[in-house]
Amino acid sequence: MSPQTEPHVQEVMETLGAQGVDVLRVAYPDLMGSDRSRDILLHHLPHAAGHGLAFSRAVYHTAARGDHSDIAGGLEAGMPDIVVRPDLDSVVPLPWEPNVAWCIGDVRDPATGRSVPESPRDLLRQVLASLAETGLSAQIGPELEYVLLERDTGSATGWRRYAPEPGNVYTTGRKGDPDGHLLRTVRALHALGLDVSGGNREFDGGQFEINLNHSEALDAADRAFWFKAAVKELARAEGRLATFMAKPFNDGGGSGFHLHVSLVGPDGVNAFDAPHEAHGMSATARHALAGVLAHAPALSALLNPTVNSYKRFGPDTTAPWLINWGLDNRNALVRIPPERGAATRLEVRLGDATANPYLAVAGLLAAIRLGIGAAAEPPAPATGYAADTTTAAQLPTDLGQALDALEADDELTGALGKPFVDAFLTFKRDELARFRQYVTDWEFREYAQIN
Repeated sequence: MSPQTEPHVQEVMETLGAQGVDVLRVAYPDLMGSDRSRDILLHHLPHAAGHGLAFSRAVYHTAARGDHSDIAGGLEAGMPDIVVRPDLDSVVPLPWEPNVAWCIGDVRDPATGRSVPESPRDLLRQVLASLAETGLSAQIGPELEYVLLERDTGSATGWRRYAPEPGNVYTTGRKGDPDGHLLRTVRALHALGLDVSGGNREFDGGQFEINLNHSEALDAADRAFWFKAAVKELARAEGRLATFMAKPFNDGGGSGFHLHVSLVGPDGVNAFDAPHEAHGMSATARHALAGVLAHAPALSALLNPTVNSYKRFGPDTTAPWLINWGLDNRNALVRIPPERGAATRLEVRLGDATANPYLAVAGLLAAIRLGIGAAAEPPAPATGYAADTTTAAQLPTDLGQALDALEADDELTGALGKPFVDAFLTFKRDELARFRQYVTDWEFREYAQIN
């Protein structure tokens, strides 16, 4: 540990000790956006901050149910270590876990001291550094939905929707939330310092949306990462399951991850606002919008990263399926909300709730940077149902198509870095291969009795 960090470590230890904290949970995101972590006793913090906590790098290559992908730096290299050091500026006590604090960890290769290509947080830092070369910084406002489930031993999955009654979209209170889940969750997230603005029941049974205020892009991604981990933990404390799955039920809707994006110039002024130009949008806003549309097929791989993601799309779903934009139009892939001035922004509605916040924001800002660099112009805005296939191309319809689009997008691959893209493609294609070999309930019902 360098001498410069020692006073900070001691200050953090004294502050936490005065709050009764004796355990620090150090968490970092994997490729899926799930939290990997270790609990350390507070007296071990100087060692963790100086030498780091050792994890196998192969954790990045480990899927949801433990399957491993053969990615460079993992199994073939003997599963070497990465080290994770706590970001002491992110330390916060956990409101629901007495005497425990939480922080995000920074990942490094112990041999080189540099980041590893699979680190989502470092990928976003890389993209933000490129954007800063233009004199711009990004503000992001995340919107996330999830479905709350209760145990049901009589169902095939073992789960059923909590409070499934229809018609409760945009409601609060006991009508659509008889056990007060939303109130407890919003208060806990506020106490965690996530800058929550509010929440409500969403369209589907048991579905909730909780909004986070906008902030600088890395901070917004950090808060979205914490948000997902915290919501799942709070649901477990209730004996329930909070799922961010894109479409958990055949007879229900999907859960989105919308990103409100604005850029700020060196003067601190919103670079998208232009009161005297068409639609009140500056050339920077138009170029940014055009970049998102141009790279939307490849972005689908990052913002819709699962096999299940593509079951959320389609006409009459309010999830985008064409590559278009509109003025205050929720049917379009990119909506331009009606506010102007400091609130001028793009609302990118492509993502679903399974997306890794860091990868989603990194991919989106890389596409925006490319659009600005090319001075690209968007087509005319879509209107009404925004479903004209003669003027707008269709998004990928499955994960395989999206992965192929990412691989074929040389500009976006270059902006994100080929080592990361290669690792991500291998990881997700392994997932796709496992799914293609899996016999589903639908296949059994459809075919078991026909012969």
